[in-house]
Amino acid sequence: MFPANQAAAAADAALFPGFASHRVEVAPGVDIACVAGGSGPALLLLHGHPQTHAIWHKVVPELARHFSVVASDLRGYGDSAKPAGAPDHGNYAKRAMAADQVALMRALGHARFKVLAHDRGARVAHRLAADHPQAVSRLVLLDIAPTLAMYEQTTEAFARAYWHWFFLIQRAPLPERLIEADPVAYLGDVMGSRHAGLTPFDPAAFAEYARCLSQPGAAHSLCEDYRAAAGIDLEHDRADRAAGRRLTMPLLALWGEKGIVQRCFRPLEEWQRVADDVRGGPLPCGHYIPEEAPAALLEAALPFLLEGA
Repeated sequence: MFPANQAAAAADAALFPGFASHRVEVAPGVDIACVAGGSGPALLLLHGHPQTHAIWHKVVPELARHFSVVASDLRGYGDSAKPAGAPDHGNYAKRAMAADQVALMRALGHARFKVLAHDRGARVAHRLAADHPQAVSRLVLLDIAPTLAMYEQTTEAFARAYWHWFFLIQRAPLPERLIEADPVAYLGDVMGSRHAGLTPFDPAAFAEYARCLSQPGAAHSLCEDYRAAAGIDLEHDRADRAAGRRLTMPLLALWGEKGIVQRCFRPLEEWQRVADDVRGGPLPCGHYIPEEAPAALLEAALPFLLEGA
């Protein structure tokens, strides 16, 4: 474990007062950035694309009253390591990214924990729970249906709304070059095109997203995450389905009633296809739940997370 860099530490101090900033080596050459604070049972928070752990700044004060909270940056995002992608994109498979988080939590003294995760982080959390069921006691997944279901049920409406899924998987370096030309514009194009526009995002958090996406290798890492999702991740998911492997821990699925997941899929039914104990429903917002509707998220998720604490 070693200290966060100066820019990350300054941003964390502003967005997560009272939390400690860390970088933890979880595998040779791979370190994961995080903040940790609070007390009680362990809770891991995982963010989505194209963001960082800063998405949780509105809900962390309340969560830290009940839990030892760890909010981390996924491999390839924020201030975490950004290795060059492998030919099969396997080092950005959700299996590899999930293993990072298990190693991080163990290094911080948490062998078993609960998970609250959004977007790409929720896909990592799905694989984490599937590969490491002994580590995960409860799972809250925000605004996704399972990756395999979403690809198998892709429609024109979904493809138009989630255009970045199909842009980012193009052969390198095409999408990388276009993102690197103006990372802030890319953030605005992706995040501002959803239901609430850019209004929900605190300027300090948005500045952190911009700082991190402007780092060398950041655009490549985003693309590798999505390339893995369109290839090796689907292989892993199909293998689970063929073997009848299901999630056994309690799972709460929440999604924005004004978002694309609500419009194009039946998220609760899709999670019930892969997990034994599923509950959930829509929240009064769009995609970026922790920033658009923090109070509604806490009202829905806290009672579930506190069960069996």
